[in-house]
Amino acid sequence: MQKFDMIKIERRKQVDLSNQSVIHIHKNGNEYLQFRKLLKYEDIINHAYSLGLDKNYRTAKANKAKLEQKDYEKAMSDYEKLCCDIGSKKEHLVKTNQEHTDKVKIVKEKINEKEPDFNLLQYEKTDGLITDQKHIMLATTNADCILFFFFDPVKNVIANIHSGWRGTLQRISVKTVQKMKKEFGCKPEDIICCICPSIRKCHFEVESQVKESFKKEFSDLEKIEEIIEETIPNEKWHIDTIKINQIILQKEGLKLENIIDSGICSVCQSDMVHSYRVEQQGYGLNTALIEIK
Repeated sequence: MQKFDMIKIERRKQVDLSNQSVIHIHKNGNEYLQFRKLLKYEDIINHAYSLGLDKNYRTAKANKAKLEQKDYEKAMSDYEKLCCDIGSKKEHLVKTNQEHTDKVKIVKEKINEKEPDFNLLQYEKTDGLITDQKHIMLATTNADCILFFFFDPVKNVIANIHSGWRGTLQRISVKTVQKMKKEFGCKPEDIICCICPSIRKCHFEVESQVKESFKKEFSDLEKIEEIIEETIPNEKWHIDTIKINQIILQKEGLKLENIIDSGICSVCQSDMVHSYRVEQQGYGLNTALIEIK
C-alpha cells in the first residue's frame, strides 16, 4: 500500500461526521450515518447512509451497461455487509435506475424473491420509491446529488428519493410528498424529511444556462439572490439546492423542525463521501437505505 493511501486511512480514522442531526457509526469495519430523528423510530424502521471510499454501491455503469462481474460482486458484498449491520438482509433491497427524472414509483412487493431488485426494467427512468410494506429496503445512490429519506410515522410510509440539480428543478421532493398524500393519505405535517450528504452551495458552481433555469423555476422564492449567488461576474454562480428544497417542502406543508439536514458537503468531505466533482471519471457511489421492519 502506498504511503499516500496510508495517510488517507489514518485521516479517516480521526474523522467523526457526527453532529446535531446525524451519528457517525463504526461497526464491523463499516462506517455509516444515521439520523438522530429517525433513530427515535428504530423499532419501526431501519436506515443508513454509507461512508467510505473503499465501498462502492454501483450496480451498473453510468451509461446503464453491465458491470464487470468482479465489480458487481464487490458491490453485492458491500450491500450485504451494510444491510447486516443495520439488522436487515440484502434480499430486501429495491433500487431505482436513477436517470435524473421526476418519476416516483410505489413498491408493493419484491420482484426477485432471493436477490435484490437491481437493474430492473420496472424501475427504469425512476428516481424515487415509496412503500408502506415491511421488509422492502428502498435504496438510492449518489456522488454529489441529494438523497432524501421521507418517513410518515402515522401512516408508516417511507420514501427514498434521488434528486440531482435536474431533480430539484423538477421538484421531485415535492412530487414525492404529493404522491404520499394521494396514495397513502399522508399529512404533510406528519412527514419527516432527512437530507443526506450531498454537494452544497460552497461547491455547486454552475454556468449561466443552469443559473437561468433555476431563476425561472424558482422566481417565486424570496431572497433568491441569496440562494443563487454570483461568484465570477457574468460567468459562474453558486446555487443552494438544499435551501431550495427546504423552502419548497415547507410550502408543501412540512414542518421546519421535520426537515432534517445532515449538513455534510460531499466535496468538503470527499475523503469519506464519494463526489463526482472530485473523483471525475470512475467515480464511486454511496448508498442510502431505508426499510419498514
